[in-house]
Amino acid sequence: MSAEEVRAIVAAPGNDRLIWNTPLSEEHAARLIAACDPAPGARIVDLGSGWGELLMRLVESAPGATGDGVETDPDAVARGRKLAGERGLADRVRFHPTPAAEWTEDGYDLAVSIGSSHAWPGTGARESTVNALTALAAAVRPGGRVLFGEGIWQREPTPAALEGIGAEPGDFGSLLELIRLAESVGLRALQVTVADEREWDLFESEGPIGRGQRWALANPDHPLHAEVTAEIDARRTGYYGGYRSSFTLAYLVLGT
Repeated sequence: MSAEEVRAIVAAPGNDRLIWNTPLSEEHAARLIAACDPAPGARIVDLGSGWGELLMRLVESAPGATGDGVETDPDAVARGRKLAGERGLADRVRFHPTPAAEWTEDGYDLAVSIGSSHAWPGTGARESTVNALTALAAAVRPGGRVLFGEGIWQREPTPAALEGIGAEPGDFGSLLELIRLAESVGLRALQVTVADEREWDLFESEGPIGRGQRWALANPDHPLHAEVTAEIDARRTGYYGGYRSSFTLAYLVLGT
């Protein structure tokens, strides 16, 4: 039970310092939205949406656009519904507690999935990536667009980098390999960007590491203090001593 309690303390959905649960700056997000360019009245789906911040901004960028956020984490869904209500989007952004791989609606103008390819079955991470891309391509109408975020190696991973991210050697490829995987299912890259070190550093500092450390400093006598401290120390070692500068997230805006 304590492991679940530790995870709850550092979990992203309850962390109001995180705007998005991915390494992403405001400027970078604005460029992604501009490249997706949803038209007025566009139908948008985000598979593995979390609390749907990017989905809501995409909907807000196009008059009359609507969005479906598909997410199984109840805390993320609750946060998303609360945010949508506060921003006057409750009738335009709907959240569905459905596994991404089980979502069958199609005909969307834009399909989004950021860091959620693991939601699709496969014998390995790359097969799951292909299955995710295939599902996204099937979800959009002819001429629609896809926004896909996936991990890549920027250089050959060291054992410490693999351990830090919890990956096997063949789980992730290079940026070009990811682009080729998208092409293999009929998707062509319109814009390709990657999260930079500053985005990652802020994401780690504001995310589980920072949240856990702030909690530990504020609760020195809590029974879980030692376990939370051990968790954040392990995460620090994995990031700063492992995958920092070698692993990142690529954001591909793709056309059909």
